[in-house]
Amino acid sequence: MGSITRSFANNITTSGVLLPASLTNNSIANVTSYNASVATGGMVLLSSQTASNSASISFTTGINSTYKEYQFWFIDIHPRANTSPFQFNLSTDGGSNYNVTKTSSNFRSAQNETGTTNFTYGSGSDLAQDTGFQELMNDVGQGGDESGAGYMSLFNPASTTYVKHFISDTNCYNQGGNYSYRTFTAGYGNTTSAVNAVQFKFSSANFDGTILMYGIV
Repeated sequence: MGSITRSFANNITTSGVLLPASLTNNSIANVTSYNASVATGGMVLLSSQTASNSASISFTTGINSTYKEYQFWFIDIHPRANTSPFQFNLSTDGGSNYNVTKTSSNFRSAQNETGTTNFTYGSGSDLAQDTGFQELMNDVGQGGDESGAGYMSLFNPASTTYVKHFISDTNCYNQGGNYSYRTFTAGYGNTTSAVNAVQFKFSSANFDGTILMYGIV
């Protein structure tokens, strides 16, 4: 026991601070929680919202300088009408206006239930210095078993120096021919103001589903 005590004491400075070498996977047992200021790595769930025949979901709190990346996960996003893209926009005034200028690219791959495939790039889903909503999923079906899912990353939204990059990867049951549509979207909000709110909606339909917001440590 004496040797263990001496070994531990050798990892304490004269001012009583534990040296990094004293903290290993085996040196601390039965820890059930950490102080909120301790970064433990991975994804931190910040907010969860569920739509039920809702026009939109908006995240107006929790987007700040705490994290350099925020991820929004889309779970069973189900529109109440066909042929309406799922989309998003950014705000710099806490959600009073969703009109950040964006430049983006968007393309998708698809295969239907009979094996027909296609790969589509069309400028109609891109934005070029446009304040409108950016499409993330196209033509999500309204059938009882049809929906979409995926995620979007927003990088360093609190920056007052750089533009605000975003990347999205989604998949949906497309109502036109029973297709699985995987859509890739990337771009930037062309503003050096801090982005502090994000809104998701369909262009012309209410919807159901859950959106989770994570901070990435």
